[in-house]
Amino acid sequence: MQAFLKTGKTTTHEKSQASTSGGSSTAAAGSVERRKPPAPWVEKYRPKSVDDVVEQSEVVAVLRKCVEGADLPNMLLYGPPGTGKTSTILAAARQIFGDIYRERILELNASDERGIAVVRTKIKNFAQLTASNTRPDGRPCPPFKIIILDEADSMTHAAQAALRRTMEKQSRSTRFCLVCNYVSRIIEPITSRCTKFRFKALGDEQIITRLRHICELEGVKIDENAYKSIVQISGGDMRRAITTLQSCYRLKGASNVINTEDLLEMSGIIPDKYLEEFLEVCRSGNYTKLEDFVRQIGYEAYSIGQMLEQFNEYVLRCPTLTNKQKSLICDKLGECSFRLQDGGSEYLQIMDLGCAIILALK
Repeated sequence: MQAFLKTGKTTTHEKSQASTSGGSSTAAAGSVERRKPPAPWVEKYRPKSVDDVVEQSEVVAVLRKCVEGADLPNMLLYGPPGTGKTSTILAAARQIFGDIYRERILELNASDERGIAVVRTKIKNFAQLTASNTRPDGRPCPPFKIIILDEADSMTHAAQAALRRTMEKQSRSTRFCLVCNYVSRIIEPITSRCTKFRFKALGDEQIITRLRHICELEGVKIDENAYKSIVQISGGDMRRAITTLQSCYRLKGASNVINTEDLLEMSGIIPDKYLEEFLEVCRSGNYTKLEDFVRQIGYEAYSIGQMLEQFNEYVLRCPTLTNKQKSLICDKLGECSFRLQDGGSEYLQIMDLGCAIILALK
């Protein structure tokens, strides 16, 4: 090292020592088996077959017949997020194509560029490729490919119109599967060419059953009441429920028990006591107390957008408010929420809402 600092060159003795230590470290690394990085639980416990899909019994029954016949129509899967739309078509493709299902699928998401140029180039070129009716191991395989367009409702109308012609011309070699949340944003010529499947929000019992299964396999210690909190946080979204459970597990560690307070703190859900206090402050009609409360909410670093969403549900089920008061408050809630999404100040919007509530309660 001293020789290097003086001349900038490594001596022969140092080189031999480095090569010896490098060889031993390589051998040690080779002897230790490389471990795969832990996969997110959403991907780890994604359904491997159509029968593993939760809750969507009608869709599963139809797709099971399609898989048995080794044929699929053009499909349009729509419904709330986290209900298994993408997982269902991937599970069906895995059953139909076996080990080569990744070669037979082109999946494009909203993060990809999906303008009219992509439809005319990438999608069209993949659709024109011919597919063999045998696998590399000699087993029979359906001679078509699947193009999955996830979040298709974000595609422009021009891109959807260009896709219509490709769906007609390549119907023999390619099947299209469009996945979206809002079917009304898909143009009529596309919907008329697809078999529509509606995915409904998952029930509480189905989500809790799946979470129990994951907790047993992963060794997660969780309080019984915490399951209901996860269901409340997820709102019927299985993906969000599993992600919330894993995030809290990583935060708490394997030796600690996950409880409701941990879930609320980690997910950013505002406790009901703040919603009740906000309404009581507005009932008092004191604008100074309102301003102090809004500052306190700001110090707690809670999201005002999340507060407006929860306060809307709280107002609707509040027994002490009349229907007229609820209508006035909800109308102002919608206005403040629109301003927030348009880049308005959180402080001004929550103050405006509080002043409107004071007037409505008078």
